[in-house]
Amino acid sequence: MLVLKRFLVAYDGSPNAKRAFDYALELAKAFDADVFVLSVARPPEPATLVETKALLDAATEQFESDFQKLREAAEAAGIELNATVAVGHPAEQIVHHAAERKCDLIVMGHRGKSIVQRWLLGSVSKRVLSYAPCSVLVVR
Repeated sequence: MLVLKRFLVAYDGSPNAKRAFDYALELAKAFDADVFVLSVARPPEPATLVETKALLDAATEQFESDFQKLREAAEAAGIELNATVAVGHPAEQIVHHAAERKCDLIVMGHRGKSIVQRWLLGSVSKRVLSYAPCSVLVVR
């Protein structure tokens, strides 16, 4: 039997991330799972300690209003929600936090990019799919 007890939702505030969160909530209700939401702020390179702290403070403030709405939706669904903001490369942080929390599933939105951007940068979802320690669900 498939047992999914810990989900990590990658959340950047986009409509696709909101759809991924809603999808994860429905799955969490079905599996009686815990949900962790992770937002990642990407610092300029090279970043100093002062810049990183300022970025984390600003990102936390920005995402906190979104987190409150997500917590309300989770509470209405009877799901406990933990939300965190990390600083770094989004794919690396998502993979790291999923491993650290021993998640069974990463749920994230798909973000379309132009062919040139995808070729030069790669996509976060593609990198997470390649390196995740668990299954990954990409919601379109």
